[in-house]
Amino acid sequence: MGDNCATGVAFTRDPATGEKIFFGEYLTNAQGEDVVAGIRTPLQVTMEGSIRWAKTNNISEEIRKRDYLSLEERMPEVYGELENIYRKLERHYRDMQDIEFTVQNGKLWLLQTRTGKRTAAAAVRIAVDMVDEGMIDKKTAVLRIEPSQIDQLLHPAFDPQAKRTVLARGLPASPGAASGRVVFNAEDAEEWVENGRKVILVRIETSPEDIGGMKSAEGILTARGGMTSHAAVVARGMGKCCVSGCGSLRIDYRKREISVSEITIKEGDWISIDGSTGEVMLGKLDTIPPGIGGHFAQLMSWADEFRKLGVRANADTVEDSRTAREFGAEGIGLCRTEHMFFEGERITTMREMILAGDEKGRRMALDKLLPMQRSDFEGIFREMDGLPVTIRLLDPPLHEFLPHDPDSSREVAEELGIVVEEIMRRTESLKEFNPMLGHRGCRLGITYPEITQMQTRAIIEAACRMKRKGINVIPEIMVPLVGKKEELEMQRRLIEETALTVMSENGMKIDYKVGTMIEIPRA
Repeated sequence: MGDNCATGVAFTRDPATGEKIFFGEYLTNAQGEDVVAGIRTPLQVTMEGSIRWAKTNNISEEIRKRDYLSLEERMPEVYGELENIYRKLERHYRDMQDIEFTVQNGKLWLLQTRTGKRTAAAAVRIAVDMVDEGMIDKKTAVLRIEPSQIDQLLHPAFDPQAKRTVLARGLPASPGAASGRVVFNAEDAEEWVENGRKVILVRIETSPEDIGGMKSAEGILTARGGMTSHAAVVARGMGKCCVSGCGSLRIDYRKREISVSEITIKEGDWISIDGSTGEVMLGKLDTIPPGIGGHFAQLMSWADEFRKLGVRANADTVEDSRTAREFGAEGIGLCRTEHMFFEGERITTMREMILAGDEKGRRMALDKLLPMQRSDFEGIFREMDGLPVTIRLLDPPLHEFLPHDPDSSREVAEELGIVVEEIMRRTESLKEFNPMLGHRGCRLGITYPEITQMQTRAIIEAACRMKRKGINVIPEIMVPLVGKKEELEMQRRLIEETALTVMSENGMKIDYKVGTMIEIPRA
């Protein structure tokens, strides 16, 4: 060890951005672990990197040259040798390399080289650049990008240079990055956003009553729930960042605060959540918006050359449909109609239908839902002009639409003018031991054909209205959770009869399909 000794780590390209520059850090009079241990502030390997670092940290050139010389300036011969070696290694392995080296008494020793870890944005840029440089072919470039990396690039991400103070980790339930002030209920989330504040909705777990707040919030954080929880599924459908199942959080609604270890976060404090990693961080972090041009667009055009399958999107709203089309989707593969019922006046009307004592009461409620559904489909068909739209009829068990706690039950009872005991009795009667295979999906439409009739009418009426405006509508109606041929036959007859009636009323013919998804073993 001495001033003519050093140790360092370097990447043949910038692992954060993918830029084709030699990027690395070193320390003199040190051992290998010192560079990454954070005990001392490392210096930059290249002079260009050193100048950039100094500007970022507001350090003058005079002070930089005195205290923060790069390896290129301090040991030019060693640097020249290292530069030659990194170029040879990258050419040999045809990928960005992570190199560990040491300098002993002015002599360079290479300790290790391996394929370097990189951000999603860097991975795409490096792959495209290496094709342009003749190092790899297009197919290799496409295969080097993981699907999860593409997903990250379609959502906001935190600046890789931003300093993170990680408080806790949960499940990466819905990708993206979001910062906002902590709020603990949906009503506050909506109110704060209306007043120009960005918020993160923090709940022990979410329920359908939280939909408005979830929609308003920048992101959602829950202490309970998994990757298929209400928060996770709804957030993914909305394209919202979500971290679920963060069990180390102690959420106190009464005090309006979160406790993590020895740290307390109060309502209104800033936090940041990363839905791609599950990290929950203190404070506000800068985000980078998604971009689909440049290197990303180039890579995806190459993927189109090799793929054999068409790609459609999951989309339940006009906004989702527009985004899907912008990202190159060839239609909607799944439009989940139940998501259209989980907000505002719709959830109230849906509950009115579920709590109705007879078919007449159900039909009265469904008549209120019809124009809402029709309007949704009109917007989706408009955005998907010329592309197919697969619409799944109502799928989940009905108890999921009802409140699950006494306070919410009282609120709904007051709103609908019925006694709270009736709501709780009905909720309990609809619960099932295995709701995944119980009274849901096509069996709802068989038990209550008026539901299938209303949804079919909304789809075909919307199609007729859009066709009159010159929109090329291609509806596909999916009957959910079919287990027997007879179930599909019964629902298909009902759909076709309703569609024929609507087309006759409108003096128009709509070409549509009826089908199902084979999604349970019995099918």
